Amino acid sequence: MYYKFSGFTQKLAGAWASEAYSPQGLKPAVSAEAPPIIFATPTKLTSSVTAYDYAGKNKVPELQKFFQKADGVPIHLKRGLPDQMLYRTTMALTVGGTIYCLIALYMASQPKNK
Repeated sequence: MYYKFSGFTQKLAGAWASEAYSPQGLKPAVSAEAPPIIFATPTKLTSSVTAYDYAGKNKVPELQKFFQKADGVPIHLKRGLPDQMLYRTTMALTVGGTIYCLIALYMASQPKNK
């Protein structure tokens, strides 16, 4: 006897051999036709184009020289005003958050007056 899983009762149920070997209505089918083309235009072969044509100029050596220059400025402030603004904003938010947390802890530790 053959069995298959019934989606309705969520149990095994008796079945014919053809249903047991192709459950849930899935039938093995081999198509002799080629599948339809997904894209209308064919793609270019990459053998004629190098992988680095789109990248532009490599700026890494210049940036390495710029950031490794010994001028006494910390690495996180090397680019000037934008870095200074980010640094100062981060420090202000950190100090403000710490103060807010300490105030919240102090208020939570005090009993409520009735």
